Amino acid sequence: MTLHSFPTSARDLSAMAWRWTRRSGHALAVHAGAFARRAASALHARTHAAGAYLHARSAARPATAIAVLVVGGVVLGAGATQGVAAAKLAHLQARSDAQQVRLDDTRREAMREVNARAARLGELQAEANRLNALGERLTRIGQLGDGEFDFNKPVGIGGEGPVRDITAGEVRGGMDTLGAQLADSGKQLSVLESLLFNRELDRSATPSRLPIVNSYITSGYGGRADPFGGGRAFHKGIDFHARKGDPVLAVADGVVSFSGRRSGYGKVVEVDHGNGYVTRYAHNSRLVVQVGDLVRSGQGIAKAGSTGRSTGAHVHFEVWQDGRVLNPRKFLGEQDGQRKRM
Repeated sequence: MTLHSFPTSARDLSAMAWRWTRRSGHALAVHAGAFARRAASALHARTHAAGAYLHARSAARPATAIAVLVVGGVVLGAGATQGVAAAKLAHLQARSDAQQVRLDDTRREAMREVNARAARLGELQAEANRLNALGERLTRIGQLGDGEFDFNKPVGIGGEGPVRDITAGEVRGGMDTLGAQLADSGKQLSVLESLLFNRELDRSATPSRLPIVNSYITSGYGGRADPFGGGRAFHKGIDFHARKGDPVLAVADGVVSFSGRRSGYGKVVEVDHGNGYVTRYAHNSRLVVQVGDLVRSGQGIAKAGSTGRSTGAHVHFEVWQDGRVLNPRKFLGEQDGQRKRM
């Protein structure tokens, strides 16, 4: 390089630096590529040698390689089988748990249903007992024969097949229907009881028995010869033989409306039976009831005697209805007939 070729300015120096850098970079790139090619060649050679070595070893020991492969396959297969079995077991356990939950729910629901049916059955049993008691009472009131209605004896029922299992819904429906029938029957029997009770009250308040026991009629109702004057007189009642002090009995239920003396009758008791009937018991020796006393049929109300216009101890008995005197015999016909048969 001659002297005149040196750069004389900054611009020349920059151009020279750029040219030098370009040449240096090209050289470096050439050297790097060569180095990479040599390294790759060496790596390929070493890899090939290793593969050959392994191939030789495998060829020299084929049984060992096969054994390794078989054992590896068995181990892998056993692991896979165990995993599948564990998964199936977990699935079955989950299903069993779910079924147990449903079974417990079903059992609780069934127990609630049984308890509800048991409570309803108790109600029906109580209603049936009430109806049985009511029926027995009606049997007594109605004076039905023994054995005609035995409420303690089961009724006979029958039927023919085929038979099938009954469902819970049918049981509920049948019990509800039975409950409705029992309720209706109870209402009807209650009405019947009321009617029979009223009839029994009427019967109890109607003269229907003798005013004295173990006796007989000495003078009947109607026209007869007067025992004192000898002329004809109208006898308003019936006379019964009695001994002084014999109990005089009320012929029906009622309330004492008079207890004292009346002209011609001596000591008298009159009983108002509340249905238009009034009975009179005369010629008594002693009175044992007072006005306002409640008396029952067959209850003693006086002692027989001969007070008033009387020739001897006896019971004079009269029946009045709505202010009119009646023949007492028609009220005493059944009792009188029984007495005569005795």
